[in-house]
Amino acid sequence: MVTIRLTNSKTRRKEDFSPLNPADVRLYLCGPTVYDRAHLGNARPVLVFDVLVRLLRHVYGGNAVTYVRNFTDVDDKINAEAQRRRDAGAPGTLEDLIHQRTEETIGWYHADMDALGAARPDHEPRATAYIPQMVAMISGLIERGHAYAADGHVLFDVRSFPEYGRLSGRSVDDMIAGARVEIAPYKRDPMDFVLWKPSDADLPGWDSPWGRGRPGWHIECSAMSAELLGEAFDIHGGGIDLLFPHHENEVAQSCCAHPGAGFASVWLHNEMLQVEGKKMSKSLGNFFTVRDLLDQGVPGEVIRFVMLSTHYRKPMDWTAAKAADAEAVLRKWHGLTAGIAPATSPTPAVIAALADDLNMAGAIAALHDLAGKGDAGALLASARMLGLLLPGMGDWAQAGDDAAVLIDRLLIARTEARTARDFARADAIRDGFAAAGVEVKDTPQGAEWSLAPGFDADRLRALAGDLA
Repeated sequence: MVTIRLTNSKTRRKEDFSPLNPADVRLYLCGPTVYDRAHLGNARPVLVFDVLVRLLRHVYGGNAVTYVRNFTDVDDKINAEAQRRRDAGAPGTLEDLIHQRTEETIGWYHADMDALGAARPDHEPRATAYIPQMVAMISGLIERGHAYAADGHVLFDVRSFPEYGRLSGRSVDDMIAGARVEIAPYKRDPMDFVLWKPSDADLPGWDSPWGRGRPGWHIECSAMSAELLGEAFDIHGGGIDLLFPHHENEVAQSCCAHPGAGFASVWLHNEMLQVEGKKMSKSLGNFFTVRDLLDQGVPGEVIRFVMLSTHYRKPMDWTAAKAADAEAVLRKWHGLTAGIAPATSPTPAVIAALADDLNMAGAIAALHDLAGKGDAGALLASARMLGLLLPGMGDWAQAGDDAAVLIDRLLIARTEARTARDFARADAIRDGFAAAGVEVKDTPQGAEWSLAPGFDADRLRALAGDLA
């Protein structure tokens, strides 16, 4: 059997992956808070785990892996958006508006992740469906002396868990000295965090032993993972921004709620995303969602290729140049594999690269090697391990194949126009190419062309019709 090695954030080293039960491999990814569109950074952990799950199912068997990714559908940002809509005159109760917003956002999320070729998890629990489990877990923490009720709140007592801070590599005292923490009169310690908080009449809430209220963010994932995967499971992951406080707090409350179980064996964290070498930020004007790119005409498969090209533990830099290169590569691979049946299994070189801490760049290099050798069947089977060249994902490339006939015809017309010194017609073809997103380069061997991100097939057809 292939040995998979992963970098475990808990131990800070790469180690052999040994599942608790090879016939029942279980993993949990922290999903989105559903109040708005998913930005490009939100997609990175989804794609990392999508490839990981494909690898695990290849090694252990398709029915031996259970993948859970949650939806946080109770959150102050969701409440604020619903209140904003209500104040703007939207009909319905606050609960109706919250439900409408979360349903709408989950629909957007599914559509966007589907466009990136990410398979749906086995379970997508919504926090609002697991409130009884959260209340039960909080009650257990109070009984064991790890939590306390105060002023309608329930807080976790971080000093009651000596290992608090081990995952993120910090001590409690250092965290208090260096971090901005909420100082509240009902807290015994500044680092204590909320498990339950009160809701007034203008906020959604549920009955509990501590009064009407709603859960804190951290307890949600602990309760849902325990319910669906058990008190101990194999892999837990998310973006590095969740390492502290979210994942640190999950460890504390889960280990205290289930002493001796161990919670997650392996913690997997991906680094953050940049755009053209800078941190993605609304203030810099370089913040965009997955839908923004899709609406600009960047194929989801191209987005996926670019994001997988950088190792998950390194910052990923999205650039227009990388997108153009990815589109050219994928267009070539789709052409090579058109009408070809995939090989019975991926090439060992691709599996070996992925098994080495998800070395996707190494796997992509192996794909280039297969393409260079013209081994289309192996290329197709191996690319699908990375979620590339999947059935139906290459429609955008097929559109490019249809365009090739028109482009070649127009290049001949441009040459004829130049020979006839009809420079107005030649310039019209040149300008039409640019408007349609066709990049043409004249070389001694003849004209070379490629389709830029945002290629517009309708404009190209209109150009051909105008000059017919």
